[in-house]
Amino acid sequence: MDKSRLFQPSETRLSYFSVRLFQLSVNIGKEKHIAELQGRGRVTASLEPQSINWQATSNRRAHHTDRFSSQELILRRGQSFNFSLSLNRSLGTGESLGFVVSTGPQPSESARTKAVFPLSNRTSRGGWSAELVSNKDNILTISISSPVNAPVGWYTLSTQISSQGKDFILKLGMFILLFNPWLQEDGVFMSNHVEREEYVLEDAGIIYVGSTNRIGMVGWNFGQFEEGILNICLSILDHSLNFRRDPATDVARRNDPKYVGRVLSAMVNGNDDNGVLSGNWSGNYTGGRDPRNWNGSVEILKEWKKSGFRPVRFGQCWVFAGTLNTVLRSFGIPSRVVTNFNSAHDTDRNLSVDVYYDPYGRPMDKGSDSVWNFHVWNEAWFVRTDLGPLYNGWQVLDATPQERSQGVFQCGPASVAAVREGDVNLDFDMPFVFAEVNADRITWIYDVYYSTQKQNASDAHSIGRYISTKAVGSNSRMDITEKYKHPEGSSQERQVFEKALGKLKPHASFGATSARHLAEDEREPSISGKFKVTGILEVGKEVNMALILKNLTRDMKTVTVNMTAWTIVYNGTLVHEVWKDSVTISLDPNEEIQHPVKITYAQYEKYLKADNMIRTTAVCQVSEEAEVLVERDIILDNPSLTLEVLDQAQVQKPVNVQMLFSNPLDEPVKDCVLMVEGSGLLLGSLRIDVPTLRPKERSRVRFEILPTRSGTKQLLADFSCNKFPAIKAMLSIDVAE
Repeated sequence: MDKSRLFQPSETRLSYFSVRLFQLSVNIGKEKHIAELQGRGRVTASLEPQSINWQATSNRRAHHTDRFSSQELILRRGQSFNFSLSLNRSLGTGESLGFVVSTGPQPSESARTKAVFPLSNRTSRGGWSAELVSNKDNILTISISSPVNAPVGWYTLSTQISSQGKDFILKLGMFILLFNPWLQEDGVFMSNHVEREEYVLEDAGIIYVGSTNRIGMVGWNFGQFEEGILNICLSILDHSLNFRRDPATDVARRNDPKYVGRVLSAMVNGNDDNGVLSGNWSGNYTGGRDPRNWNGSVEILKEWKKSGFRPVRFGQCWVFAGTLNTVLRSFGIPSRVVTNFNSAHDTDRNLSVDVYYDPYGRPMDKGSDSVWNFHVWNEAWFVRTDLGPLYNGWQVLDATPQERSQGVFQCGPASVAAVREGDVNLDFDMPFVFAEVNADRITWIYDVYYSTQKQNASDAHSIGRYISTKAVGSNSRMDITEKYKHPEGSSQERQVFEKALGKLKPHASFGATSARHLAEDEREPSISGKFKVTGILEVGKEVNMALILKNLTRDMKTVTVNMTAWTIVYNGTLVHEVWKDSVTISLDPNEEIQHPVKITYAQYEKYLKADNMIRTTAVCQVSEEAEVLVERDIILDNPSLTLEVLDQAQVQKPVNVQMLFSNPLDEPVKDCVLMVEGSGLLLGSLRIDVPTLRPKERSRVRFEILPTRSGTKQLLADFSCNKFPAIKAMLSIDVAE
């Protein structure tokens, strides 16, 4: 049933409305007869509501829900709302008016999903209450207050009328109740006005991607206020495993942001429960959309509903996080998207990740641990009544399906304050989140022929770098690494790591001991090596690098070097080897040399994914000594996509926008598609098929947008073709009233 149709936002004629909803048979002839009897003074008509005015505009403004496009009455808990009820006559002695609110399919007073309360002359604190504000000409203005810990979701409001010895209940309509970050008593309260504006009301944002030496960003349209999105977000809860197993308990627990956040972290991925998105890191996205092509959550959520709630294909971490952020903000839970560079995926709770190479320098897909170039999750803001006030504030929620938690692919909420102090024994999923930002990285050389492996290097400092989120009120990057851990290499950081490892000892497998201890046993190598970029890094161009080798001793050294380059997906998934080379180099005492590395476009063109990432490795062997492993991931730049506004933007006035793109290649690019979206700038998304571009040809595409809201809005574009799977652009547009 479309709930929104049951609710009339401004004025509802109740006599006919109630007849339709409750099959209250009204015999017109009988009404005439009663009217005649009334005229003779022999009978009083039953007390009946005639119409209702929900005062939607003023209520929505007072509850900070006026940005939602849909016309439902959307309210925040713990705050009163007013409406006017017109009666057919005045209340007589012995007659009373009361109210019933209920939510969920099995409402009950014991579960606090139903409340029955009278109309009184004063507000009562705590539970649901109704206060008579005024009574003039049989029009009652009534103020209803909800408890600050009420479950969020759809509610039905009915009136309970006691008249002439009869009681009957009449449905008045429906409303949506959300969390209230403006109210100090609510667990999601955020006191800072500017932060609250950003983390609840901002409907566009930036997500950081790339690698530690090349941090990039993509725009994202959260679009939580777009038509139909709040309803889809609420339906996510009704599709969860918890709701299907025990709807009464699930609905009652929706009063707790901690519970709601955990359920959403499971439901935004489709692994267990027909959730919103299906993950794919293979590099092959046939049968769905390349995750890099999405511009925001609105299209994803609408597609999920349209498909009959089947997981949308495909997502990767920032897509899961962008979508979860939309849902959290729509519910009124302050939230932000966070990126962790060099993010560890530790599967065995030993706080170390093992990475394998063969003697030729080829990365090996061995073991279940991995290091992602970047990983994106969410932080949601609420109190932790289960843990105590030290752990209030930002909580990690991660909808990317990586590991099962309590049998389901869900993660969090994990308190950021607890991560910083190594309290890995606390709920929820603390060991996994702690490892993502703190694990040691141990590199092994594995010889398949002899089935032997030897540890090559251990690194206690490379994991969990440049933890980033969009700054409040601007598009700049804010580094929040210090919120997750003490300064790298400090004594506090080491103490916290040892504390966490100690707490995990019953579960940890100590085959790979902490790199902080292993480092002490290692012998100093006689050579050092690193890759240096010597040319421009652009798709379509040759990649030019140099392997710099230095002899650290006063003796002559002969070095055998095996090098490879692979295209990869950002989480380290290997796609294809695109280049390899072997060389023997003699180094004089203390000598440093540069060995050139060239990878042509023809070599990598077919295998480069939308991530534009290539992993280069070199295993450098000096006889009788341990190998020195040199590695570097590089990211190639796409050609630029430019957006320009050609007119002054005004609400409800068409605006022309121009896209400019030049084909940098010596060959044509075809199958070109431009996808554009932006909340408050155009309804839904715009798809434009762009003609094939000849070599070096410049394309100019004009399209029209129609702004619906004033303020600074974000326009997002994704250009894809056979040679460039995802080129991004974003443009801030100031829309005048």
